[in-house]
Amino acid sequence: MTPATARAQAALTDLHPPADDILDDALTGLSRTPKRLPSKYFYDAQGSRLFDAITRQPEYYLTRVEQALLDDYLPAIANAIGGGAHVVEYGSGSGHKTWRLLEGLRAPVAYTPVEISRATLLASTGRLADAFPAIQMLPVCADFTRPVPLPVPSRRPQRTLVFFPGSTLGNFTHDEAVGILAAMRQVMGADGRALIGIDLQKDPALIEAAYNDAAGVTAAFTLNLLARLNREIGSDFDLAGFRHHAIYVRERSRIETFLVSQRVQDVQVAGHRFHFDRGEAMLVEYSHKYSDGGFATLAAAAGLAVADARNDPRDWFGLRLLRPA
Repeated sequence: MTPATARAQAALTDLHPPADDILDDALTGLSRTPKRLPSKYFYDAQGSRLFDAITRQPEYYLTRVEQALLDDYLPAIANAIGGGAHVVEYGSGSGHKTWRLLEGLRAPVAYTPVEISRATLLASTGRLADAFPAIQMLPVCADFTRPVPLPVPSRRPQRTLVFFPGSTLGNFTHDEAVGILAAMRQVMGADGRALIGIDLQKDPALIEAAYNDAAGVTAAFTLNLLARLNREIGSDFDLAGFRHHAIYVRERSRIETFLVSQRVQDVQVAGHRFHFDRGEAMLVEYSHKYSDGGFATLAAAAGLAVADARNDPRDWFGLRLLRPA
């Protein structure tokens, strides 16, 4: 363990969901018709490693386009935010984009990543602590879709900036997304801002390819959800009995990702038996794609307004700086 990682672990606020929460969510989802499992449980240590590998696949345009856009947009963001910010990031992951943001802002005083994978959180916070020793690291291991009490920096920030890159907002339904944005509005306060990444509507073939990479990394990432459940709640999913399937549904402007049963089978979870027919599809993730106007309407429903909007030159991806309306 590096000294920075040890410091991050010492400062950690650990609100990791207990196994009972994961079990309850799995039982609830498997009892629905059609069956579904929550995508937030993709991100154990192995899931986080696989997602990092996804971002390096040639079909997965999102990360490359967003990073280039962020680089171009950073001077304007720094001007809009000013000095002494407290950066709060939801679903921080490996922290690669965070590095660029902290480097581009003017003397931020603190960084609070909220991440469900403890191992990923400590590793990324440790790396950032080494790179930015003047920024107080206040990691929180938690499910950001639920209310999360945030630590208070030792130095008073001038403004709070909520950072939510990577189009993760698109993984939620309209009502869920409004709820997350409304929670951000509370965190940022009257004078704060939020910087949000959104994947934009475009050629469906391009979108589908990003979620069905030829190397099968996304398929392995999706199936890892079942491996995690087997390990943490004692289910007996046979990973060979399911296959990954992601399709763009044009009328709902979203990718829908499923695990499809390859045969007739039963799965045991905590004494409950769930039957799967051959070809039965279990929903595991949405990935909504937005229009400029559609996202502005979504933000308005949460009491937020678009202060600045930037898209890449091909209008594949966008960054939105939001303020309280």
